[in-house]
Amino acid sequence: MGHNAHVTSPDNHRAGFACFVGRPNVGKSTLMNALVGTKVAITSSKPQTTRRVIRGIVHRPDAQLIIVDTPGLHRPRTLLGERLDSLVLSTLTEVDVIGFCVPANEPIGKGDRFIADKLSAVKKTPVIAVVTKCDLASKEQVAEQLLAVSQVAEFAAIVPVSAQSGDQLDVVADVLIEHLPESPPLYEGGQLTDEPEQVLVGELIREAALEGVRDELPHSIAVVVDEMLPREGRDDLLDIYAHMFVERPSQKAIVIGHKGERLREVGTKARKQIEALLGTRVYLDLRISVAKDWQRDPKQLRRLGFYD
Repeated sequence: MGHNAHVTSPDNHRAGFACFVGRPNVGKSTLMNALVGTKVAITSSKPQTTRRVIRGIVHRPDAQLIIVDTPGLHRPRTLLGERLDSLVLSTLTEVDVIGFCVPANEPIGKGDRFIADKLSAVKKTPVIAVVTKCDLASKEQVAEQLLAVSQVAEFAAIVPVSAQSGDQLDVVADVLIEHLPESPPLYEGGQLTDEPEQVLVGELIREAALEGVRDELPHSIAVVVDEMLPREGRDDLLDIYAHMFVERPSQKAIVIGHKGERLREVGTKARKQIEALLGTRVYLDLRISVAKDWQRDPKQLRRLGFYD
């Protein structure tokens, strides 16, 4: 066999999870979409991967980089208080590498330092600083920002990138992949199905509904996406029909809010997130019903997409 045998063996394949953190509007979504390509490709998962929102998968012959969402970390309101500490530690210790995004064209501010500080508490997980939006800055500005970032904290690497032009995109992927463990692929390869998109859309709606009322409705919301289809005669608009289920009328009242205001807010927020995920305009038809004790009824659970 000789010593070349191992070169093509799957032992050298890397696979694992990455997440991007940073203040709002620092280019995280654009960067994720550019790395992944717009479609989200998930066909089937191994059971040991915990249930979390997957933004997309970078498939390469030698590696599989799975980009996951970090709940709460990009929301300035929840950035305060203990909730962040537990979230940061739980989500960020579950990933193999963290991309900390700072835009090239804005000075480093309090928000960036606050997040960098929280990240330095996550001892086990390497943090890569990614200087985004380099197409909006001069070479000098980019160089100055790289230096400024290097003084904020100890990073495993610092990489400049422009997701818009695609410049350095492969370098970002390479650097993230270097920090993944050797592992066979965790998700089967790229054939695209609609089902995972519907699951992701459902998760985004559920997140939007729980935002702000988590204490009153711990887990009692399920979302089913009944239909996702392009509007007839328009390829730039997707119609999504979704149904939220709660367990009790009192919970329904909370989600609907005063004169339906809360439900409208939930719809708007979810729609924006879905548009960012799918890269297309969306019309969201969102209904809410009571499905009594759905959490304890296996038949209901199956209907709501929670399989045993």
